Amino acid sequence: MATTSGVATFNLDFTEIVEEVFERCGSQSRSGYDLRTTRRSLNLMTVEWANRGLNMWTVEEIQIPLVYGQVSYALPVDTIDLLDMITRTNAATQNQQDLNINRISESTYSTIPNKLTYGRPIQVWINRQSGNVNPTTATVTSAVAATDTTINISDASQIAAAGFITLGSEIIYYPNVSGNQLINCARGQAGTTAATHSVGTVVFSAWLPSINVWPTPDNSTPYIFVAWRMRRIQDAGSGVNIQDIPFRMLNAMIAGLSYYMSMKIPGTDPVRIAALKADYEQQYQLAADEDREKAPIRFVPRQMFYAR
Repeated sequence: MATTSGVATFNLDFTEIVEEVFERCGSQSRSGYDLRTTRRSLNLMTVEWANRGLNMWTVEEIQIPLVYGQVSYALPVDTIDLLDMITRTNAATQNQQDLNINRISESTYSTIPNKLTYGRPIQVWINRQSGNVNPTTATVTSAVAATDTTINISDASQIAAAGFITLGSEIIYYPNVSGNQLINCARGQAGTTAATHSVGTVVFSAWLPSINVWPTPDNSTPYIFVAWRMRRIQDAGSGVNIQDIPFRMLNAMIAGLSYYMSMKIPGTDPVRIAALKADYEQQYQLAADEDREKAPIRFVPRQMFYAR
């Protein structure tokens, strides 16, 4: 009597992906450059997928402890966007409370008259920066201890009026600049550790994705900002790596990469290119329709009252 294999582990490493893609293009992979150019196209395609919409497997929970008096907090550098957000009090106890925090736009945040009002944060602006870290010509002019909240640099015009810098491996948030001094700095941000920095250390501008909360956290109780973020798909690795996608997206990935490569392989028939493009769109739509929440939508009305 015939039996099934009893396993469901099929996947493709990068070398097998390249072989399948070239075969669909009516060609063969013959050189190391073929691997390199296919890897580049695969990375570009996963960037495209991030622009197409929500990829469920890239959603993960993050928690950021909010600090009394601190407005801005860095997000992991591979964050694309945040989906749902709450502020949590009494964490890890039976009295834990998760309270909704509303997302607002930059224009709405900019119109808040007093951004340093203290209280429980109820609104958040997500600053979707590139994540790039760029060197400046500014340097540290006075030795910095791990506990210092004021940092002297040679030229503050090299950085933004408020934001993040990196000194060595430490990320530092600075809310105020006075002359060439960064004042009220929050040390050791985004999982880094506050450290000492010597005179002459180069200042790097860090354009990190971040959140600004309002009101500014008070000290009545510890708050934790909890969010579900959409992260970048991991880069294509070496020939022995599988890709950072679930098995249900394999056909869409192969179809899309075949289309991408068909435009690069010399002599590919335009009719084949068009067919590969159509197959890509069909396979991606099939996968995207499956890769979604399958629960009822719950709407909660929010009542607001205005005094006359």
